[in-house]
Amino acid sequence: MFDYMDFLAVGPGETLDFYTASPCMLQEPSVTACFTGLTETDWQIHRIAQSVETQSSSSEDLFASPLSPPPPPRTYKPCFVCQDKSSGYHYGVSACEGCKGFFRRSVQKNMVYTCHRDSNCIINKITRNRCQYCRLQRCFAAGMSKESVRNDRSKKKEKKETPKMTIIETYELTAELGGVVENICRAHRETFPSLCQLGKYTTNSSSDTRIQLDLGLWDKFSELATKCIIKVVEFAKRVPGFTGLTITDQITLLKAACLDILILRICTRYTPDQDTMTFSDGLTLTRTQIHNAGFGPLTDQVFTFAGQLLPLEMDDTESGLLSAICLVSGDRQDLEEPSKVEVLQEPLLEALKIYSRKRRPSMPLMFPKVLMKITDLRSISAKGAERVVTLKMEIPGSMPPLIQEMLEEMENLQKQSEEVQRADKNITPTHTPCPHST
Repeated sequence: MFDYMDFLAVGPGETLDFYTASPCMLQEPSVTACFTGLTETDWQIHRIAQSVETQSSSSEDLFASPLSPPPPPRTYKPCFVCQDKSSGYHYGVSACEGCKGFFRRSVQKNMVYTCHRDSNCIINKITRNRCQYCRLQRCFAAGMSKESVRNDRSKKKEKKETPKMTIIETYELTAELGGVVENICRAHRETFPSLCQLGKYTTNSSSDTRIQLDLGLWDKFSELATKCIIKVVEFAKRVPGFTGLTITDQITLLKAACLDILILRICTRYTPDQDTMTFSDGLTLTRTQIHNAGFGPLTDQVFTFAGQLLPLEMDDTESGLLSAICLVSGDRQDLEEPSKVEVLQEPLLEALKIYSRKRRPSMPLMFPKVLMKITDLRSISAKGAERVVTLKMEIPGSMPPLIQEMLEEMENLQKQSEEVQRADKNITPTHTPCPHST
C-alpha cells in the first residue's frame, strides 16, 4: 500500500509516465488481452491516464473554439464647444470631457477670465486652451447651463442640514428675446406655410420604380426650388441684424446655408403614413418620385432625417429659430466679419434654448437634441454637393440661374473640403501634443 502511494507522489514539474506503468498502452491489443492480468495498481494507473487524456482533449477543444467578432466601432457626435469627440450630454449639451471639466470648474469656482484680444477667439480642439474667456462664452452659447452644475461639497452640506428638496427650473423669455422669437416665427410662417395650410395634389408620373431622372418631375421640381430659394432669401432679410452685415457676408451666409434650410423645410412636411413630402404649392411626391425628380442617391438620407425630426415635435417657432441659427453661423468660410456674425447668433441660441425648455419643462435635453440637427443638415448638404456634379450631367439643358448660383457655392465648398483632406494626408506632425491638454 505504501509502495503504491510513493509511486503516485509526483513532484512539481515532473511527468508521470503512464506508458511505463501499463505496457498494454504501448500498442493496440484487443480489449481482452489488455485487461487480462491487470493488477489493482495497473488498473488505477490506467484510469488516471484516461482522465488526463480526457482533460487534455477538453482543453484543446476550448482553446480551438473561434473567437467572437469584435464589437462595432463607437460613433461620436462632435462637442458643441470645440468640435472634439463628445463623451455624452453634459450640462445640457453634447460635450467632450475637456469642455465638461472646464465648464464645471469655472462655474463652481466663480472664475472670471479676461480675453487679451477682441473677445472673438476661435475655439476648437487645438485652440480651446488659449483663451479661457472665449471658451467659457462658447460654452454658454452652446447651451451649457449653470443650474446643471452640481457642487458636490455644497450638496453634501445640504443633505446634512436640510431634507431633500426638488428644484424645478423655470425659464422665461426677456422682452428682447421675446421680440426675437416673435419676429422669427412670423418670418418663418409668412415665407413657409405649414402642411395643414396646403391643398395637396399628386401626380402619377414615374411613381412605380426608381429611374435615373424623370425630366417632367425635374422641370416641376426645379421650378418649385427656385421659388423656395426666393422665400429663403426673404426669410433671411427678416432675421434680426442680418441686413446689418456686409453685402458680401450676407451672400456668403445665404449660399452656405440655403440648402440646409431647404432640406429642413421640406423634411418638416414629411407624412410618415404615406411616406411622402409636400412642396409649397401642395405637390405631394412619394419617396420614389422624389428620387426620380433629381434627389437620386440623396433621397433615402433625406427621408431618414425627416423621420428623425418626428420625435422632436418641433413647432413653427422652433423650425424658424433653427433655420436662423443655420443661416447666421460664424464658422462659414470666407466671412469678412465672422465675430459680428457670432454676436448675431447668440440671442438666437438663447431664444431657442429658453423657448424649447419652456415648451417642454419635463424634457430639458430637447434643446441640445434640436441643435444637433444642424450637424446632420450639414452632412446631408455635403452629400448634396456631390449630387450636383452628377445631376448636371443628367439634365439635358442648364440649371435655372438662381439654383445654379446657389449650387456653385456648394461645389466650391466640396472642392475646398477635398483639398483640405488631401493636404491633411500630406502633413507630417512636427511635434507631439501635450497629453494633459484639454
